[in-house]
Amino acid sequence: MTWYTESCAWASGPWSLALRGDELADIAFDGRTVLRSIRAVVRDRNWDTAPLLVDRVAAHDTTLTLHVRSDALGSSFRGVVRVEARAGRLDVLCDLESEHPFSTNRTGLVVLHPPHVAGAPLRVAHADGRIEQTEFPRAISPHQPVLDIASLTWLADGLEVSTTFDGDVFEMEDQRNWTDASYKTYSRPLDLPFPYDLAAGERVRQTVSVRARRTSETSTMDATPARTALQGGGAFPQIGVGAASAPDPAPALTPTASSVLVELDLASPNWRAALDRAAASGVPLDVRFVLDAESPGALVDGVGALAGRDVLRVAAFHQVSDARHVSDREAVADLRAALAETGLDVAVVGGSRSHFTELNRERHRIPNDLDGVAVTITPLFHALGTEQLVESLAMQRLVARQTVDLAGGAPVHIGPVTLRPRFNDVATGPQPGPTRPDLTEGYGAEFTGAADERQTAPELAAWTIASAAALGIPGVASLAWFEEWGPRGIRSSAGDPLPAADAIAALAALDGELLWGDSPDGLVWAIGARTNGETVLLAANLDRHERELTIETPEHVVPVTLAPASFLRITIPNPEEDPS
Repeated sequence: MTWYTESCAWASGPWSLALRGDELADIAFDGRTVLRSIRAVVRDRNWDTAPLLVDRVAAHDTTLTLHVRSDALGSSFRGVVRVEARAGRLDVLCDLESEHPFSTNRTGLVVLHPPHVAGAPLRVAHADGRIEQTEFPRAISPHQPVLDIASLTWLADGLEVSTTFDGDVFEMEDQRNWTDASYKTYSRPLDLPFPYDLAAGERVRQTVSVRARRTSETSTMDATPARTALQGGGAFPQIGVGAASAPDPAPALTPTASSVLVELDLASPNWRAALDRAAASGVPLDVRFVLDAESPGALVDGVGALAGRDVLRVAAFHQVSDARHVSDREAVADLRAALAETGLDVAVVGGSRSHFTELNRERHRIPNDLDGVAVTITPLFHALGTEQLVESLAMQRLVARQTVDLAGGAPVHIGPVTLRPRFNDVATGPQPGPTRPDLTEGYGAEFTGAADERQTAPELAAWTIASAAALGIPGVASLAWFEEWGPRGIRSSAGDPLPAADAIAALAALDGELLWGDSPDGLVWAIGARTNGETVLLAANLDRHERELTIETPEHVVPVTLAPASFLRITIPNPEEDPS
């Protein structure tokens, strides 16, 4: 897989879009983006996605037709996704027929609204004719902000835009919870039973109609000079890396980061071996226990195994229960009791091990007296395109801000940040796992996660620096990415450094006062650290093109030129203070 996603432009009158595989992306009217995308999706009973393969594309002046099929995960759909354009209207029609019976949690069209509509007035027409006046949420909404949708109308960027939905009942969720740069309008409602069965020969027919008209000749999205102002924000976060979950043998490594985050599933037969291997890194550990519902006493064994090891902090999460994947009061109380029983004095943190979503939705379950709040980030949860990866950076900033607010002054620990999920947090069936007490099979994400080809990409180094710039704000005490080595690592299974290792090393070398600021456009980012003697800046460009960026600090103004998808390290001596 190349870093950049291939796309094909299509336009008809005032309408334009980019065709990326089966996705109708960046839908614009008169050059102004109205929708992030529309696409047809097929989800199985575990919410896994069966890709729609495009066999043929027929592009004409006013129509664009995708002939599609799906064969994965037991699906057998054949059909079309068709775009029909008129002067002020764009219709997207989906007609899929299932050749065989299929159990699905969702099959049909989804509409993604861009994040710049946050706070925009929103008029909702419901199926029964009721009209509701609301707005797109500014803060990340934990639950669906709009239900029972027949049509939506909003004002943004000098346009009035409306979408009408036909073929099912639709509702909206805030996908910024998963660091997607969108609000998603989808069917079918989540309060209906799922999975539901589609019979052989059954068809899914849905239509989304988009209308747009100008309300202003001036776009509110005009470009501004690429400039970022960095300000002081407390201590620079500790930089960590996730423990490798790949099978033995482990390569001999010199530590790159200042800590290793290891997640130990106490129901797994090889959690002790995973702990031993993580500790062999020689750096302090951030330990996350996943509780064994069948053996509550296993937590005491897990905590006892920490004796004599250098442990920074520890957390406990449920794997089953109403508080799945979060640290509720019961899990935290059990952890504290186990620490007391074994005589260990270690900081107790808690939060969510899956996504910000669970922290946002289940904050009421999490104690207020924790020594820190933990959250993880996985940008490629809903889609796999590089655009999704890059657009997530600005959403990571939102997640960091909101997590710091939720923490109420407690230190925030973000990580591991991984490209793809380490496990399926919404799976409805049992998940695979190791069978041996050693690590010859690996553990954790080796069974339940997915590797991504971009893990070895040169561009991932720039993305990692940008991710640090997005997440590194006052209140964030530690950040961790990826794994030490292996297919999800910053080094290969043989121990050879990958480009992301350069980024982690550059971040781990920073010390002193954090310098942080906003990105001018979500594509160029900067972060730094200031000591008594010097200021060190890291600047990253995720654009396809060379960019000029001016970085302002309290003492310096630094213009830099950044090659596409690259990062730079800049060291500047600080001015000597006047002794008088």
